[in-house]
Amino acid sequence: MGYYTPAYYTPAGGLPGQSALLTDRAIVKEAYTVIPKGVMRDIVTSNLPGFTKTRSWIIARPIAGFATTFSQLIVEIQPGGGAERPEPEAGVEGVIFVTTGELTVTIAGERHVLAAGGYAFLAPGETWSLRNDGTDAAGFHWVRKLYERVEGIAVPQSFVTSDQEVVPREMPDTDGAWATTRFVDPDDLGHDMHVNIVTFQPGGSIPFAETHVMEHGLFVLEGKAVYRLNDDWVEVEAGDFMWLRAFCPQACYAGGPGPFRYLLYKDVNRQVMLGPGI
Repeated sequence: MGYYTPAYYTPAGGLPGQSALLTDRAIVKEAYTVIPKGVMRDIVTSNLPGFTKTRSWIIARPIAGFATTFSQLIVEIQPGGGAERPEPEAGVEGVIFVTTGELTVTIAGERHVLAAGGYAFLAPGETWSLRNDGTDAAGFHWVRKLYERVEGIAVPQSFVTSDQEVVPREMPDTDGAWATTRFVDPDDLGHDMHVNIVTFQPGGSIPFAETHVMEHGLFVLEGKAVYRLNDDWVEVEAGDFMWLRAFCPQACYAGGPGPFRYLLYKDVNRQVMLGPGI
């Protein structure tokens, strides 16, 4: 990124005035869903058991006709709040990505302070906690997935890094117009999910309709674009979330004037299991 300082959209809540129009950009279809930033208001937040001074927007969860492999939350913790045991389920892995404020993440007794752009991978079965020791609200994404163990493949270890520490990889033949910040090695079969950041420079595009087995969750961190979802073109901007079913055709054009960036979830590196009881 060089001199470039990225921005990370964080919901502020609130409620529109009574004079506001009802029309918005929310879309729910069989192949995809768009939850625009205007939907993320105070009255749609959820409290989380075990957390103090915390609220969340749950933007994806396993449900018929929606996400099948993951959940995704936008979490806001006020100063002094947090959780000693955030993850309630054994065998679930997670990723934390901070968008505003400072978040203290303690992993196996080691304390890490994550600012905006901070990233933590939390291995299944890990002992970890969260706390906001700062003076402002801390906002972050929390992506959760039930880890799929494979005999002979080691379970990955927890780690902490940041958007600023990882050099984006340019996609072939794009001259830097399309790049991906990869927080884990794509060839490491220990990881069965990737949570990366995709960046398009103004005018950059996905130049074909991707159609693939991976399910996607995309939260727009910055900028705007026109996204092709199945057979529709949809305008999206910072603060919008998209869920894409496996095999949903997808492509986009970045609209500018600045970079278009999104946090991307996808399930990877596992065989398709067909037998009962697996």
